[in-house]
Amino acid sequence: MPAAYWKLSSFYFFYFASIGAFMPYWGLYLNEQGFSAGQIGELMAIVLATKIIAPNVWGWVADHTGRRTLVIRIAAALAMLCFSGLLFYSGYWWIAVVMALFSFFWNAALPQFEATTMNHLGKSTHAYSRIRLWGSIGFVLSVGSLGAVFERVDVAVLPWIVLALLGFMWLSTLQVRDGQVPVHESAPVSIWSTLSSPAVILLLVACFLMQASHGPYYAFFTLYLELHGYTRTMAGYLWALGVLAEVGVFLMMHRWLPRFGAWPLLAVAMFVTMVRWALLPLFVDSLPIIILVQLMHAASYGLYHAAAISLVHQFFVGRQQGRGQALYSSLSFGMGGAIGALISGYVWDGLGPAWVYVMASVMAGLGWLAAMAGSRAWKAAWGRAPSSRSNH
Repeated sequence: MPAAYWKLSSFYFFYFASIGAFMPYWGLYLNEQGFSAGQIGELMAIVLATKIIAPNVWGWVADHTGRRTLVIRIAAALAMLCFSGLLFYSGYWWIAVVMALFSFFWNAALPQFEATTMNHLGKSTHAYSRIRLWGSIGFVLSVGSLGAVFERVDVAVLPWIVLALLGFMWLSTLQVRDGQVPVHESAPVSIWSTLSSPAVILLLVACFLMQASHGPYYAFFTLYLELHGYTRTMAGYLWALGVLAEVGVFLMMHRWLPRFGAWPLLAVAMFVTMVRWALLPLFVDSLPIIILVQLMHAASYGLYHAAAISLVHQFFVGRQQGRGQALYSSLSFGMGGAIGALISGYVWDGLGPAWVYVMASVMAGLGWLAAMAGSRAWKAAWGRAPSSRSNH
C-alpha cells in the first residue's frame, strides 16, 4: 500500500517534528522567560497531564461514531488554534491555560492515529515500525537543526516554529482515510473485562513507571546539559542521536517482534532504561558516556514503544481499539509523564539536578519488575507469548 504508507507516514513526520521543536526546548524557552525549575516542571506537567483525560474522551468519541479520521482532523486543527495563544502573552497563568487547551487537542490526535494505522495494516501489524520511523526522522531533523538555530536566534521564536509544524500536521490529516476495523468474534463485551486481566494491569503499571522515569528527561535534559557546559548545538545533536538510535530499532522490530515476543522486548527496554538514567548523573561530564546514554534511547523509546503498542493492540480488540490506545497514552505518557515532570522540578530545586535522574532510574527499575511480572501473568493465563496469539 504505497500511497497509504506515505499518507500515514507524513502525519507521524510532522507530529513528531512538532514534538522535536517543543519538548527539548520548551524548558529552555520557559527558563529564558524567567520561570523557576519548579514552575517549569508544573507547566510541563500540564502538557503531559492532559493526556490522562483527552485521549480517553476522544477515544470514546471515535469508537462510538466510527469517524476516527474526522476526530483526528478536528483535534489537529484545534491544537493549532489554541497554541497560537502563546504569540500574544507569556505570563505564567496565561501559558498554563493555553498549554492545557492546546495539549487537550494535541494529545488526542496520536492515539487515534495509532489505531487508524493498525487498521490499515490489518494482519501485518509488525510492519507498524516502518511507518512510525518517519516520526523519528521528523523529530531528528527538527531537534537537530533547532539546537544550532537557538545559538544564533533568540529562543523566543520557538512558538512560531512549533505553530508552523502544527499547521503542516493538520494538512497531513486531510489525506488520511479510516482503515478497515477488523472483526473479532471473541472480543469482550465490555472494556472492563479486558482491564480485569492481571497481565493488562501490569502492562499499564509498567508503562506508567516507564514514562514517569522520562519526565525529568523531557523537562530538564537540555537545561541539565547546559548546566554542565554543553552548548545548545551539542544538546540538539544529542537529542537527535537518541532518536536516530530509535529509528534503527524501528527498522528491526518487524523481525524482532515475531521472533522474541513483545513481553521479553518490553522487559529488556525497561532494564536498559534503568541503567541509562543511572549513568546520566554519574558521568554527565563525559561526552562518550553521554553519547552512550543517548544511544540507549533505542531501547528506552524505540524498543519499549513498539512492544507496548503491539501488546495494547492485541489486548484491546475490535471497537475497544481507540479506547485501548487512549488508555495506554493517558496512563503512561499522560499520568506517568506528568507526575515525573512535576516531581523532578521540585527535586531539582530541593535536592539538586543529579537526584532527578537517580529518581528516574528507580522508577524505570520498578517498571522493569512490573514488566517481568506481567509476562509471567500472561504465560500463566495463556501458556504462550502474545506474539503467537496475534498469528492466529
